[in-house]
Amino acid sequence: MILELPGSVLFCCDHNAVRSPMAEGIMKKFYGAETYVQSVGVMNDQEIDGFAIAVCAEIGVELSRHQSRSFDQMEQWGDDLSSFDLILSLSPASQRRALELTRYFHLEVNYWPIMDPTGLGESRESQLRAYRQSRDQIISELTRRWGPSQTLPSP
Repeated sequence: MILELPGSVLFCCDHNAVRSPMAEGIMKKFYGAETYVQSVGVMNDQEIDGFAIAVCAEIGVELSRHQSRSFDQMEQWGDDLSSFDLILSLSPASQRRALELTRYFHLEVNYWPIMDPTGLGESRESQLRAYRQSRDQIISELTRRWGPSQTLPSP
């Protein structure tokens, strides 16, 4: 069942360096300005991952300017979690943190089990395959929930 796009979505994962920035960028590319989209991590201890940048560039999604941030930084900068309609957690740790931070808010928090591709594969090509698999899982979840993109073909 295809749902109506929410007004705002926050993607979260462990470091805001791979899965959540990929999801943010892909959703913006797929659905344009119809929805306000941001991403965040439980921690902010890593820069955007080069493999994530590479596999998203393959489908026309630009990630190189992404600045990683944590839930704590988000709050410090004045972004209020309660202003989001939907939080999509892409890792178990981010799901726990999102539920903890939003327990008094009336908003939807869902978990999408997107594979963490970091550290998988020996060669550059096998690492890229793992990142493509995570990217394609995100695309599948987006398409399942909100229908096909008007800008990109399905994988």
